[in-house]
Amino acid sequence: MKNLYFSVLVMLSVILLSFGACNSSSNTAGKAKYKARFEVKALCNNYTFSVVEGSIDPSLVMASYTDEHSGKTYKNAFGVKNPCLIPADLKEGDTFYFVIDANPPKNECVFCMAYYPTPEKKLDIKVVK
Repeated sequence: MKNLYFSVLVMLSVILLSFGACNSSSNTAGKAKYKARFEVKALCNNYTFSVVEGSIDPSLVMASYTDEHSGKTYKNAFGVKNPCLIPADLKEGDTFYFVIDANPPKNECVFCMAYYPTPEKKLDIKVVK
């Protein structure tokens, strides 16, 4: 009888753990995916991106943003709240897909505080391939 209870408990645990893994917050299924271009990779992780594909809420990005140093204007531009989460292998001009991260990890990286202009609108994003 003890073995039967133990077996049932083990099976229920496996089922519950499997269910939890499928619904993990890191799962990007069902989240809106957007395509962006890495526009400016300036010193001290001062980054500018633009949405080039996908219907993003216009209140989340700047319809038009002009970089005061280069004079270039970008449409649907945004910066990021935690630049340390941007993969190091992304370069200016690269395009990539991202989702807006509703539960971003805690910002635990260190970066310098030198100023380079970035869009006022900042997003927590997760780069997806």
